[in-house]
Amino acid sequence: MLFDQRARAALRDAGLSQADIDEVEQTVTEQAQADARRVEAFFDGLDTVYSDMDRTHSVAEFPEHDLEYVDLFTHSQDVRGFVRFETWGAYVDGARVLRSESAHPLVVELSLGPTVHDRVRFAAERSLLE
Repeated sequence: MLFDQRARAALRDAGLSQADIDEVEQTVTEQAQADARRVEAFFDGLDTVYSDMDRTHSVAEFPEHDLEYVDLFTHSQDVRGFVRFETWGAYVDGARVLRSESAHPLVVELSLGPTVHDRVRFAAERSLLE
């Protein structure tokens, strides 16, 4: 359920039927699922990715990461999951494609949770982050 009870009541008061509200929620859910699939497709087959993450132990402007996996799922409109690098990982609390070419994602953004607490862009090539 995307809208809480107060929002649902306001939408009904504004003239939307319950079917309209349900349709909007379904559309948003499907968009989130499509976003999750596109972001996972970006990471599929990559062993190394580059990011704009500010890392304490790195002087690189766009550090390199040995990628183990990205596992995303959706809950209503939210994209969540986990990203695992060679020696560490982080919770994902948001994901989107920032740049694509011919429907293939080139740059994605993950909102990473504890230990990072930031939005981080990822690309298969450093030059795409410059």
